Amino acid sequence: MNLNQTITLSPEVISQEVSGETVLLDLQSENYFGLDEVGTRIWQLIQESGQLQTVYDTLLQEYDVTPAQLQQDLEKLLQAIQAAGLVSLEAASNETAAND
Repeated sequence: MNLNQTITLSPEVISQEVSGETVLLDLQSENYFGLDEVGTRIWQLIQESGQLQTVYDTLLQEYDVTPAQLQQDLEKLLQAIQAAGLVSLEAASNETAAND
């Protein structure tokens, strides 16, 4: 997993938090996707920053988890929601440097 990626939410997805969990609805496919409390926190962080590194760093501070376990769990969730068409991952655009 490349932490230097940007996560973009699909414009076809709406989300609703219910009792600490989140239900996602893909309007295009009409499929529902449920997130538990940790998944909900990840979704919130994606909405706030869209930067995978920021999401990872915040979760590492908030949860008692090893970096390797967090990376594995985060990658698993991102693969699932990307496969469902709920998000897309793109290489960060900060690769270019200005040379004046």
